[in-house]
Amino acid sequence: MATFNLTIVSAERKIFEGEVKQIQATGVEGELGILPGHTPLLTAIKPGIVKFTLQDGNEEVIYVSGGFLEVQPNIVTVLADVAIRGSELDADRIREAKRKAEENIVSHASDVDHDLLVAKLSKELAKLRAYELTEKLLKTRR
Repeated sequence: MATFNLTIVSAERKIFEGEVKQIQATGVEGELGILPGHTPLLTAIKPGIVKFTLQDGNEEVIYVSGGFLEVQPNIVTVLADVAIRGSELDADRIREAKRKAEENIVSHASDVDHDLLVAKLSKELAKLRAYELTEKLLKTRR
């Protein structure tokens, strides 16, 4: 199967660079599936996961908190505000942050910052999803 080069960088460091078969990400207008030969594209991405399939068929998951995805003929670049490998996420910290975000939404239901609180909860849910998907992928490899 054909492949293309994927580079994922955050403001702090390069997270991944290599040949992949496909990518899944969440753009601001919906889910994206990128295969070799995809039409050139530039889009903002929402907080969520970038899931990709390596040449050997293994899959990897990276949490991103927004940024941009650019598709060129043989190269896809993800420029993320924050990017964390699923294997580097701490489930206990995520669950605690999720619990606090839920409490803040309930206790500040009438505040103007409600949308900001919901966005914080969405980020924690995306991190938890990235962690859980990574754990599931690791179990299937064993």
